[in-house]
This record gives sequence, structure tokens and C-alpha cells, in this order.
Amino acid sequence: MRLRGFELVSTYDNQELLPKRETAHAAGYDLKACERTEIAPGEIKLVPTGVKAYMQSNEVLYLYDRSSNPRKKGLVLINSVGVIDGDYYGNPGNEGHIFAQMKNITDETVVVEVGERIVQAVFAPFLLADGDVATGQRTGGFGSTGD
Repeated sequence: MRLRGFELVSTYDNQELLPKRETAHAAGYDLKACERTEIAPGEIKLVPTGVKAYMQSNEVLYLYDRSSNPRKKGLVLINSVGVIDGDYYGNPGNEGHIFAQMKNITDETVVVEVGERIVQAVFAPFLLADGDVATGQRTGGFGSTGD
């Protein structure tokens, strides 16, 4: 039985893109860029990772900036924390492809190379409020829920 993990989206076959933890006590799985991406000064760009994540119905995957990104690369995860819901996996809009929404905070173009670690992903349980009766269904990919 599969509980949680990562798979490549169908357009990629580089197994080196599959996230892994670097140390035994690390909470986060490092996600890598699957395409060379140039980010102009001040630009916000979606950096593709080539992976999707599956999890249990009471779990979420959080994306956190790597602590070295601002100092070493001049990049920040612009939405502070990315939230990957369980129903994002396999969605018809983009198959559940995870992107990192990065902003270049420098005065020069920043290049993210294929295989470069860009964000870390942490699986976590979540709780529901009393009386929660959400029944909606996801109909698309990145940024598709709500208006």
C-alpha cells in the first residue's frame, strides 16, 4: 500500500529528479529544477520540478524555501510557503506537476540549472474544523482553486 511519495510527471523520465532527503534527520525532501530557467531581475517565475506527490486524504505537502536561496542565488519562494493539496495529484490541468514560484531579488538575471535544488517539501497531517462539509472537486492545475 502506498502512503505518500513522489513520482515523475509523464513528460519527464530523469529519475535523478525524484526528491530525497539529504540526511537522516531532515524533514524536507529536496525538489530540483527539471528545466533550465532564467529569472530576470524582479521577475516572478514558476520553476518546474518534473514531479508530483501523492499522499493520504488528511495530509498536505508544504513547500519551503531553501535557506541558502536568498543569500547564494538571490531567489525567494514568493508565496512564503507553497501548499500542495492531496487532490492536486493527477489533476486534469497538469497531472499534479509541482512548481516553485520564485522571485529574483537581485539586479541581474539568475539562472537555475537542471538538477539544482530549489525548494524543500515536507509532508504533514492537517486538521478539519467542526462542521466542515467541503465537497468541491478540483478541476485544474496550479492556482485553480477559488478565484
